[in-house]
Amino acid sequence: MSNRTVLVIGAHPDDEVLGAGGTMAKHAAAGDEVHALIVTEGTTQQYDDDSIIEQKRDEARACADTLGIEAVHFGDLPDMRLDDVPHVDVNAVIESVVTDLEPDIVYTHSPHEVNLDHKAVYDSTLVATRPATGVSRVLAYETPSSTGWTGGTTSQFGADVYVDISGFVETKVDAFAAYQSETRVFPHPRSRESLSARATTRGSEAGFAAAEAFSLVYERVGQL
Repeated sequence: MSNRTVLVIGAHPDDEVLGAGGTMAKHAAAGDEVHALIVTEGTTQQYDDDSIIEQKRDEARACADTLGIEAVHFGDLPDMRLDDVPHVDVNAVIESVVTDLEPDIVYTHSPHEVNLDHKAVYDSTLVATRPATGVSRVLAYETPSSTGWTGGTTSQFGADVYVDISGFVETKVDAFAAYQSETRVFPHPRSRESLSARATTRGSEAGFAAAEAFSLVYERVGQL
């Protein structure tokens, strides 16, 4: 059994499971203490009904229960507006949770995104996981319907770490289903079929039946 603390950071409710749901479930099954941080309330710029904020929180908790993780933390910053929020304020939300949990491993958004909230969370994660925090490993995940939609001369998400989630694909897909407001019909990237297909494709790249792909941001190794 492992005893690491893992933090998965997402800008919006559902980012955490889309990017790292299978890996979260695998960490939890191994005995790691796994937490999710949702930085924004995920609602104000997409819906007119503020009551959906609480619905999204309930969905996030249901998703976490299916994945078997410890807790979900909420930052409550404005949805789709992080480019207007001072950088230090986004930093503070992530720094607070990092200080409380002292995670060993952090998963966060990739900077190679079309979503500006995702980019802001990546930038602030780098600040919040400076060497003095004790975080030993930071990885960036891909977000279906966001990382895949960059184009032209924009830098693309590049995978160099693959986590075998062969036994956890259904857990990830079932957990994502808790986000009823975010589920789409195939062939949209946020559909059950597409999520399963992505896991198979990423797995075949690394010799696994199924995988999630990450980009290593940095790793601090004290002893070899």
